[in-house]
Amino acid sequence: MTASTDLIHAGIILAGGSGERFWPLSRHLRPKQLLRLTDPDRTMLQEAVDRLAPVISPERVFVVTGRHLQEPIQKARIGLDAANILAEPSKRNTCGALCFAAASLMARYGDPGAIVMAVTTADHEIPDSEAFGATVRTALKAAASGDALVTLGIQPTRPETGYGYIQAHEAVGATDGREVFPVSAFHEKPNRDKAEDFIEAGGYFWNSGMFFWKVSSFLGEMEMAQPVFAEATRQMAEAIAKEDEAETIRIFETLEDISIDYALLEHAKQRLMVRADFPWDDVGEWSALDRTHPRDARGNVAIGGPILEESQDCIVYNEAGPERIAVAAVGVRDLVIVVTDDAVLVVPKSEAQSVRKAVQRLREDGRPQV
Repeated sequence: MTASTDLIHAGIILAGGSGERFWPLSRHLRPKQLLRLTDPDRTMLQEAVDRLAPVISPERVFVVTGRHLQEPIQKARIGLDAANILAEPSKRNTCGALCFAAASLMARYGDPGAIVMAVTTADHEIPDSEAFGATVRTALKAAASGDALVTLGIQPTRPETGYGYIQAHEAVGATDGREVFPVSAFHEKPNRDKAEDFIEAGGYFWNSGMFFWKVSSFLGEMEMAQPVFAEATRQMAEAIAKEDEAETIRIFETLEDISIDYALLEHAKQRLMVRADFPWDDVGEWSALDRTHPRDARGNVAIGGPILEESQDCIVYNEAGPERIAVAAVGVRDLVIVVTDDAVLVVPKSEAQSVRKAVQRLREDGRPQV
C-alpha cells in the first residue's frame, strides 16, 4: 500500500454543463460557469479554482469541460496552465467525464493507488471557503485511508425537490473532528411529499455532487458495477500517455451517456459520507438568486440598476446596466426578468426550470442568440 505521505492529491472541477437554464445570460460559448452569478468580480469557475487553492496546489487542479469550451476557459485566465484544461472528446455525462479525468491523471502520475481525486463542480455557491477547505481535507483523508468512495452530504434546510439525497447510517467515527457516515442509499430528486418525509425522518442529506476517492478505489468499484467503463479508463490512460488522440477519442466515444450516480455510486459497495456544515447552494436556475443575493424590502433581487415600482418578489437582471438600457418592472410579482443586448426573458419564478425549453426552440429555429 502506498504511504499517505506519498499520495498525490488532484483536484477535478467539472465544468462541462451548458447552463441553459440561465439563458439569455448564458450562451453556448459562455455557459453558467463563465458567468459572474454569485460574485461581481469572479466567474463561478474562478470561484471554484480559488476554493481549492488552499487545499490542492494549482499545478494539480484540472478542469474537465467540453471541447468547445476549452479555448474560452483558457482565455478566462483562471490561474491554471492550458494543459490542465481537459477537454472531453464528446459529451458522455458525468461518468464519462470522471473516467476521462481518471485516465488523464493515470497518464500523468502513474500508479492509480497513489492518486486521490477531489471532484468538485464549477456551479456551486460556497461562501465559507475556510470551512469548505477543512471539510475537503477531511474527505481526502477518509478516501486515502481505505478503498471507499467518499461524498459530501449537505444538511438540508428545506424539503428541496431539485436535489438528490443521500441516506446515511449512524456515524462510524470522526476525522479531524468531522463525523464520517456509511452511506445506505442514494435517492433521486424526490417529489414534495417524499422530500418532506426525508426531512422529518432525519439521516438524509442533499447530494452535493462532490466526490473523493483514490483512482484505484474508483477503478475497483467501477470494475464490479460497470466493467466496460473500468477497462475503457485503463485503455484511455495508455492512449493519453502515448499522446494517441485518435485512439483516446475512439475509446471514449464507445462509452454510454450516463451519470456517475446511476452508473457507480448507487451500486458501489464501499461508500462513505462526510457531513458538510458550510453554507451551500447548487445555483441551478434563475430563482436561485433569491438565495444568493440580497433582496430589497419587497423581496426583489435587482441587478444592473432596473427600476421596480409596486413589484414584489421578482428577480430583475439588466446585463447592460442602466446607462445603456433602461429596464423597469411595474406592478408585477414572482417574475424573473432578464435583459441582455440581444434577448429578453420573462418567466414566473415557479417555471424557471423550464427556460431550457425556450433555448431548445431557439436552437431548432436556428436563432443566433443561443
